[in-house]
Amino acid sequence: MIPALMPTYNRADLAFERGEGAYVWTEDGRRFLDFGSGIATSSIGHAHPHLVKTIADQAAKVMHVSNLYRVPQAEKLAARHVAASFADSVFFCNSGAEANEGMIKAVRKYHSENGHPEKFRMICFEGAFHGRTLATLSATGNEKYLAGFGPPVDGFDHVPFGNMNAVRAAITPATGGIMIEPIQGEGGVRPADLRFLRELRAVCDEFGLLLALDEVQTGMGRSGKLWAHEWAGIEPDVISSAKGIGGGFPLGAILAKEKVAKHLKPGTHGTTYGGNPLACAAGNAVLDVVLADGFLAQVDRVARYLWKGLTALAERHSAIVEKAQGAGLLVGLKLKPEVTNGDLQTACVKEGLLTVAAGMNVLRVAPPLIITEAQVDEALGMMDRALTALTPAKSPALAK
Repeated sequence: MIPALMPTYNRADLAFERGEGAYVWTEDGRRFLDFGSGIATSSIGHAHPHLVKTIADQAAKVMHVSNLYRVPQAEKLAARHVAASFADSVFFCNSGAEANEGMIKAVRKYHSENGHPEKFRMICFEGAFHGRTLATLSATGNEKYLAGFGPPVDGFDHVPFGNMNAVRAAITPATGGIMIEPIQGEGGVRPADLRFLRELRAVCDEFGLLLALDEVQTGMGRSGKLWAHEWAGIEPDVISSAKGIGGGFPLGAILAKEKVAKHLKPGTHGTTYGGNPLACAAGNAVLDVVLADGFLAQVDRVARYLWKGLTALAERHSAIVEKAQGAGLLVGLKLKPEVTNGDLQTACVKEGLLTVAAGMNVLRVAPPLIITEAQVDEALGMMDRALTALTPAKSPALAK
């Protein structure tokens, strides 16, 4: 018999009852250090007092009214995002896939309204992950995810990640934009070279294309800056956001320059739940924390400390670890074929550490932004023991 809850996921046999900061506890009292943060979503940790109080206070007033009426919480949150970013206007939705779907529509609408409806195609990258809707699956381009869902949505051309020659070769009169994650999360925690991001900005300007960045996983401080593209010193035309933007409460957003946003007029796009008072109250609470003086600088310091530790782990366990990779607090260990990331993930759970598997046999590490150096040391110790447990006893590296 099929279970009442549809078996869509391969779930670990863990049920969490409560959390505090970077820790969560199961129903039977076991404590885990959470270095997955709900797949880079619980950005300011579990049960953050300010976020909890804000949500409770707003829920006691009004949770939802629909976008038939003004939502002051959304107006405030949009203004704050505009003030802190490249964007001139913001659209709120519920998830990363929905934000990416809307971003794709925005790119197509921009060219159509400017007299070029034929420019509907997007250049995307091998190893990408943009969501589970039909269009975002097609933008992702992974055959494993597309299998069984009929023909892909037309309009997406895939090229190797980081290859500018391939990007230029893929541009046609039908190309409208380039869509890329500054750090591929699901695709193996692979950061785009900053020079490559700058070159993408330049080629978009050269050919009249829009640069659309998927910052669903990389945004809201995870890189050590509010948005990961800031490290490259560029301004995109439009970005998608979700995950950490609500600190665990469902919230997504499209941030765009005026030239793009002005074409999404009444009737062209919409959402029932998106940008409701409760979600935007949560979003404002997260911004209160992330934009506080010194917060992002601390994220950057701890991220560099974590990177140093992961690099040392990779060297110490070279028998089964190829290298550390990633950027900011979105990093991972790329494993050699002898060990799978699932094996290491399970071994980490036995030590009391939660992580997330990613593509290319990478174990992804994406802790809450509020972690300390001491918690990094705790996590590194657990990973060290987990790697030791998986290393063949007769391996030359271990013997050395």
